[in-house]
Amino acid sequence: MENYPTYAGQSNVVFSVNWNCIAEQEGKTANFLGTVETTYVEGEPFTAYADLTEEQVWGWINPNIDRTGIEADLQAMIDAALNPTTETDTLPWAEVTP
Repeated sequence: MENYPTYAGQSNVVFSVNWNCIAEQEGKTANFLGTVETTYVEGEPFTAYADLTEEQVWGWINPNIDRTGIEADLQAMIDAALNPTTETDTLPWAEVTP
């Protein structure tokens, strides 16, 4: 999480949350990264940085992401890794050493 050292009379005010969603299947891994911006409005309830919980931060993230779309994209990446439709070969003129 990124935060301002001081903002609107508060300390360590989070303004950005970076998240990472990872899927694994049959030894293949897919990864999806994102960022959610947050805004603290002066006078609204404030939780000190040290007191933030995982559930509270996920409460900021979840309404701002397309979880179903992310999961579908991750599954498509896994499916492509499990069933590749292309290959990358060594250049035919490159010397191969055992």
